[in-house]
Amino acid sequence: MRLVRTGTQLALVLSALVLSAPSAVAAPDGGVRVNPGKAAPGTTVTVSTTACGKETYGKGESVAGGKFHLLPGDRKGVLVGEFTLPLDAVSGTDTVTLKCPPRIKQTVTYQISGRPNGAVEAGFGWAATATATATAAADGGDSGSPYALGALLLGGAAAGVLIRMRRRVTAARNSV
Repeated sequence: MRLVRTGTQLALVLSALVLSAPSAVAAPDGGVRVNPGKAAPGTTVTVSTTACGKETYGKGESVAGGKFHLLPGDRKGVLVGEFTLPLDAVSGTDTVTLKCPPRIKQTVTYQISGRPNGAVEAGFGWAATATATATAAADGGDSGSPYALGALLLGGAAAGVLIRMRRRVTAARNSV
């Protein structure tokens, strides 16, 4: 019986760890990264991709930011390009299209915020992210964090282990 309970607790902890791991193992966007993921007007946006394979050149176009070139980055097989969002860019999503020879075409979207990056969002580490996630979830939107569910499960598993340990100590004290 004890083994069954221990196995269940171990499975719960391991599942929490697996769910909280980064979900970038298999990039659904074809290896395209946009940084920052939420840009303010006037911000320089960097786009990097591994989708072009061994090519050393590509072209990109942002609906809001215009055309840009993809050139070799710091790592082998990675092409990088930059563009600046105009100051009159409207809040919402922007679509970036990348093209590499011979017929590779990738499309990715990212968020444009209507305010400067650090003007409102402030906080310390995970607490600020957790508050933003809770606010987004309360508004009915996407939590925006792939770690939210994993963190919740990990916290629940830790609380369960602490309660179990306390019950053991209390039971041992009462039996003496």
